[in-house]
Amino acid sequence: QVQLVESGGGLVQPGGSLRLSCAASGINFRLYAMAWYRQAPGKQRDLVAAITSAGSTNYADSVKGRFTISRDNAQNTVYLQMDSLKPEDTAVYYCKAEWRYSFHWGQGTQVTVSS
Repeated sequence: QVQLVESGGGLVQPGGSLRLSCAASGINFRLYAMAWYRQAPGKQRDLVAAITSAGSTNYADSVKGRFTISRDNAQNTVYLQMDSLKPEDTAVYYCKAEWRYSFHWGQGTQVTVSS
């Protein structure tokens, strides 16, 4: 059974930081590309950051220079370090694992940026 469990969300003030984690089980983690998406109320789910099995990364323009994605294959975990957070970063953040034609989603974690 595949499970992706996100954690680390919460309420933070503008300019603050959060670190999201996504722990995977039931997959050969090192084969999978991993990504973080987010979905704000009334909006579509958008890609935030992705990391390949080889460690290459890409980011949405809106988060470049502020967010960093990384992975620890020994811990089957992918991280999203979020710095200089803005109110417009408020959303539910989802973890996605993808390999060939197989993909899996986590249940999401809420991030709220507000003073």
